[in-house]
Amino acid sequence: MENFIITINEELVKERIDKVTASFFEDVSRSRIQKWIEDGNVLVNDEKVKCNYKLRLGDVVSCEIPEAVEYEVTAEDIPLDIVYEDHDILVVNKPRGMVIHPAPGNLSGTLVNALLFHCNDLSGINGVMRPGIVHRIDKDTSGLLVVAKNDKAHVSLSEQLKDKTVSRKYYALVHGVLPHDVCTIDAPIGRDEKDRQKMAVTAKNSRYAKTHVHVVERYKDASLVECILETGRTHQIRVHMEYIKYPLVGDPKYSYRSTPEVGGQLLHAHELTLIHPTTKEAMTFHAEMPDIMKEAIEKVKNGGVKAIND
Repeated sequence: MENFIITINEELVKERIDKVTASFFEDVSRSRIQKWIEDGNVLVNDEKVKCNYKLRLGDVVSCEIPEAVEYEVTAEDIPLDIVYEDHDILVVNKPRGMVIHPAPGNLSGTLVNALLFHCNDLSGINGVMRPGIVHRIDKDTSGLLVVAKNDKAHVSLSEQLKDKTVSRKYYALVHGVLPHDVCTIDAPIGRDEKDRQKMAVTAKNSRYAKTHVHVVERYKDASLVECILETGRTHQIRVHMEYIKYPLVGDPKYSYRSTPEVGGQLLHAHELTLIHPTTKEAMTFHAEMPDIMKEAIEKVKNGGVKAIND
């Protein structure tokens, strides 16, 4: 256990509890610190507080952090749809239903388990649980993902994502008929205050987020759109489309209409463009829309969204 108890002096008055706690753990992310506070591992005057609590003179802050549990991630012979591979990168077309990396309670069947069986030269920057993982897509989102096979490639790809030079395009089937061919959603995303399992457009504790939307086809009560990410926030497309009242068909978390037959949001990362870490060549990859999404679109064309569940 990593423990400390401090009494707040004048120097720390009005500082946020998460900021002060973070000063004791230089190698721990702010989000991890905030999770500790939410879980009650960090207390003020023996009581739980919110992450934005501003400290007062004489407050007693106590911190008791359990030791991290080391999990062993094993290689598993799971088929991979590899679009491209060389000494630096691997581009995979992830199927719907596959989780990207192991986590407590879900240590097998993930993309990382499959990658470890396929190759043993993944970058180690993100640690044992996320080797090679530079960016992620949701479990029920299918499509293209680039994996770093060494640390040099990982750094290059991370910088490209930060500099917004990586292009990621998605197909999404959404409820409703969008009136405009093109639109841009520029709205910050943060944790939903009413439901901590969800993200939301909010001005509080949020981060800048922008999505460009192009209508591909319109149907009776739905639209097929292409979404181009300018940023990469958690659930960004799902949150932004729900925000403008055109939620994704099948989305169990953000859609106001039930379409259980499709088993999750109909969202597919169909195009990925990046600069190769070594050759500096611009490379573009494509992945065909999965059958379940094609079939849902055909049903929507013929009978509307309700036809999906028939």
